[in-house]
Amino acid sequence: MAYGLKEGFRKYLEEAIGHENAAVAFSALDGPASVSVRLNPWKGQSVPLQDAAPVPWSCYGRSLDSRPAFTLDPFFHAGAYYVQDSSSMFAGHVFRSLMPRVTSGTDRPLRVLDLCAAPGGKTTDLAASLREVCGSGFVLVSNEVVSQRASTLALNVALWGDPCVVVTSEDPAVLASMCGWFDVIIADVPCSGEGMFRKDVQARKQWSEDAVKLCQARQRRIAADVWPALAEGGMFIYSTCTFNRYENDDNVRWISENLGADIISSEVFSGDAVPHGVLETANGFSLVPGLVEGEGQYCAVLLKTSAARGGAGKYPKGGYAPLCGREASGMAGYFTDEVDLVLRNGLVKAVPKAVSSEVSAIGSRLHVLSSGCAAGEIKKGTLVPDPDLALSLIFRRDTYPRVDLDLKGALSYLHGDQPVLKEYPAGYLTVCYGKLPLGFVKNLGNRCNSLFPRGRRIRMDIDRKCAPAAEDAFPAVESGK
Repeated sequence: MAYGLKEGFRKYLEEAIGHENAAVAFSALDGPASVSVRLNPWKGQSVPLQDAAPVPWSCYGRSLDSRPAFTLDPFFHAGAYYVQDSSSMFAGHVFRSLMPRVTSGTDRPLRVLDLCAAPGGKTTDLAASLREVCGSGFVLVSNEVVSQRASTLALNVALWGDPCVVVTSEDPAVLASMCGWFDVIIADVPCSGEGMFRKDVQARKQWSEDAVKLCQARQRRIAADVWPALAEGGMFIYSTCTFNRYENDDNVRWISENLGADIISSEVFSGDAVPHGVLETANGFSLVPGLVEGEGQYCAVLLKTSAARGGAGKYPKGGYAPLCGREASGMAGYFTDEVDLVLRNGLVKAVPKAVSSEVSAIGSRLHVLSSGCAAGEIKKGTLVPDPDLALSLIFRRDTYPRVDLDLKGALSYLHGDQPVLKEYPAGYLTVCYGKLPLGFVKNLGNRCNSLFPRGRRIRMDIDRKCAPAAEDAFPAVESGK
């Protein structure tokens, strides 16, 4: 038996995927964890990767032979890619395969909820797919109930830079108040974590049959609590990072029979071959180490057949004051999209006009951590740019004079050091690496004030030994678009 794994887990795994497949998985569980990233297609520069191989179910996914020092890569800080397990990317493939079901015949923005979203892998994957199909005509609510994890989620969404993502922190039961509002809900529910056994030894120690039962009950409660928020005919994607049938196939069947839905997982690969190593289960798909490169994942999809109780109704405005006058007209040119400029708690935000009413509705009902593009604060009639403005996909990059730094300079800036840029004009400058914005400085001539946030700074020492090592670790690979 693989180190630290309990006999009960062996029984559950064989029951879920069969004796032969379980034997392969047990052998793999003592091996090293996989490493993979997913490129941000909207920041399409040369992205540093090492010996990258494509992920079969994600056109922007890349598997790596080893784990580089991502902290020492400025492209990572620019949001050019997201570090995500390749098996976890499978839910994004399921969403893309069945998205035509919910995008046809609607003249309003598509509304999607990522229910248990931290740290942000599935959110950023969904956002990329939605933007490819809908442009800015979608709103993706990315929710995390645990406040500390929600803060991490908000940071990763900011790095990704999509202004149509709204980060919230609510219990699923609160989200149910938005009756029938969402076209798609993806729920990567908390689970017993069997799929994390290669990455987390503690997960092995904490596993028990009682824990599986507890997780199964909690997963059913989460699904039932949020179910009213899904529109009739809407799509519910259910996923876990575990293997046993109790938390997976059994729960999908329970949702279908008790909440009112058809299981449509079989339509994901209609006419196409299932990728090698992906196992079809009774109600979904299971990805298991040893059979695929990544870690463990289960995914299934249902179509809601029960009617939404009540109705979406009218929503009051979400507490945003429109920004008017000369300041607003001047700032409109900062963005590649047509935006509504609003003021909230002193912060100027740019919300794509296509989803402005949806974002306002969300703000009226839910605890919003971030939405739209944070533009900055107006002080003495001048906008002090927010760090997130540089990272936004709709930021017009010629708004401020640009400073292109080499690797050593970029790492120094990310470390929080103050650059000296005497040859550049005074005022606000956009700091870039490889043409991708990292943030801003205010150039005073003999020195600069860095606007890079303290909480995001590289904490390790950046010295002459560090930079060359980072340069060697990241040969450039084109990301495409």
